[in-house]
Amino acid sequence: MKNLPLFLLAIVMISSCRDTTPATPPPPSSSDLLNVMQKSAQDWNKGDLAAFMDSYDDSATMMGHHGLIGKDSMMAHYKATYFKDGAPQQQLTFDAFHIQPLAGDYVLLMGRFTLNGNNLPTLSGWFSLVCVRRPNGWKILHDHTS
Repeated sequence: MKNLPLFLLAIVMISSCRDTTPATPPPPSSSDLLNVMQKSAQDWNKGDLAAFMDSYDDSATMMGHHGLIGKDSMMAHYKATYFKDGAPQQQLTFDAFHIQPLAGDYVLLMGRFTLNGNNLPTLSGWFSLVCVRRPNGWKILHDHTS
């Protein structure tokens, strides 16, 4: 009985050392995100700019060399700059992906884009996308491409 308070003190100390950090949600399935990117490149390459833009959330923004623009302005920019007569001037591919979970259903997806073909100079650069998992799948909330 004499050791009982010491025993209780030990239990309290051990209990207070427990890791009380909330469990982090499982990382998003990289295949789901990469499928979105693959489909968007396929849509671009077919000349279906509207389907390409479906990978973006309705509230999406893009930071480019002209500043911050919304989804409608993005579509107009792509159409005026990279399409001619309803077809892409070059084929689009993505690679070098890196996915960084943020919080909950949000991730930072980074990678490289390449536009090539049609006897035009190859264009390539890096992008970072903030993506969110919506009931209808992954959507891009913000695009920063250089």
